[in-house]
Amino acid sequence: MNICIFVLMSENKFDVVVIGSGPGGYVCAIRLAQLGFKTAIIEKYKSLGGTCLNVGCIPSKSLLDSSHHYEDIIKHAENHGIEISGKINLNFKKMIERKDGVVQQTVKGIDYLMNKNKITVFEGKASFVNNNTLKIAEKKPNIIFDKCIIATGSKPISLPFINIDKKRVITSTEALSLNEIPKHLVIIGGGVIGLELGQVYNRLGSEVSVIEYSDKITPFMDTDISKELLKILKKQKINFYLSHKVFEVENKENIISVKAKNKNDEIKTFECDYCLVSVGRKAYTEGLGLENVGVEIDSAGKIVTDSKFKTNAENIYAIGDVISGPMLAHKAEEEGIAVAEILKGEKPHIDYNLVPNVIYTWPEVSSVGRTEQQLIDDNVDYKVGKFPMRALGRSRASSDLDGFVKIIADKKSDEILGVHIIGARAADLIVEGVTAMEFRASCEDISIMSHPHPTYSEAMKEAALAALDNRPLHI
Repeated sequence: MNICIFVLMSENKFDVVVIGSGPGGYVCAIRLAQLGFKTAIIEKYKSLGGTCLNVGCIPSKSLLDSSHHYEDIIKHAENHGIEISGKINLNFKKMIERKDGVVQQTVKGIDYLMNKNKITVFEGKASFVNNNTLKIAEKKPNIIFDKCIIATGSKPISLPFINIDKKRVITSTEALSLNEIPKHLVIIGGGVIGLELGQVYNRLGSEVSVIEYSDKITPFMDTDISKELLKILKKQKINFYLSHKVFEVENKENIISVKAKNKNDEIKTFECDYCLVSVGRKAYTEGLGLENVGVEIDSAGKIVTDSKFKTNAENIYAIGDVISGPMLAHKAEEEGIAVAEILKGEKPHIDYNLVPNVIYTWPEVSSVGRTEQQLIDDNVDYKVGKFPMRALGRSRASSDLDGFVKIIADKKSDEILGVHIIGARAADLIVEGVTAMEFRASCEDISIMSHPHPTYSEAMKEAALAALDNRPLHI
């Protein structure tokens, strides 16, 4: 009997247990396994991958891509000499099915990686018993660990007066799996999620109205970028109501009434068939039993950690959306790798100033480093170089003329301090900015690099030349 108990305990004892299988959690688990740790991962849902893979990054990009194809055929095919006779039919159900297939394939890929790296996977909701023990709801025995890493991510937040029924008043999760295309979609919040999903349904024929409390969309972005994106999305017939505060959302027999006040206290009423609440996300720590181990939570509901991702509780660490910093999948991944290497005694490095932001609208938006306003606030003497995408041969060839590259550099040293891009393939172009800043490159360094022609990347060279000596070649 004693022998059986020992075997059972050894099977459920691990060097490190990761709670949550999103990008931060599963990447962390893989790196731990690579470093020789006996590793387990606990996921409360049936599929691995967390929000990003199941109801976030991956499915939203799938719908963005499908809707982009549809819009190109409807609006731009003829310009390319492609004449399509007959009616163009939109099979929205099939579009959703394709999205689901992409998600399933990606999740299977995570399953494969867990097996490949001999990571034990537990399904269920985990909570702390003490600083070395976890229990999984309705399952026995408990899980014993030397170290535990919390990577439970985040969930959408709402406004206190809004009842999200998940049918007509919805979050991004429901917006990715609707049974029909909305006639009129009202989006509360002009951030990344709202704009991406707004563009999806705008392309598919919905009237889209975005209500934003701030006086600009994407307030975290450089002001020039926010202004340009707003101009482009308005051109695409998305309606914007900035500086409007929503104070009432009411479902009247499947007609949603949304009321908002502007700066002058004038009330505007919106009627729609779907209302997407996209006002941000909060750290997900519910039911973890943090009170049992005394893990400190800050005023924003995030887990407090030191520079090595350790909480105030012995043996317990945290990464990703549950701790401070931007809620980005790639930020969580870097932290997952870093904490694994720290546990191995290595000294990894993360420069949070060099974590890029991306918005996957079309045109795409990306940025890394500091904005112009941040440099003004810090009294930094800087210079700016901008280059329009429409001046590129590659942009004209593809008819993707909107946007620009903006490079901000130190006026004296020429070191690049920030790169901000709006235009085709901005999500990929930003990597050049990240690389340059990682190695503390100057505008001159970028300007003397050979960029292939014709490519969108030439805009980086031209913007660098503009910042260096105000001598771009093609404008």
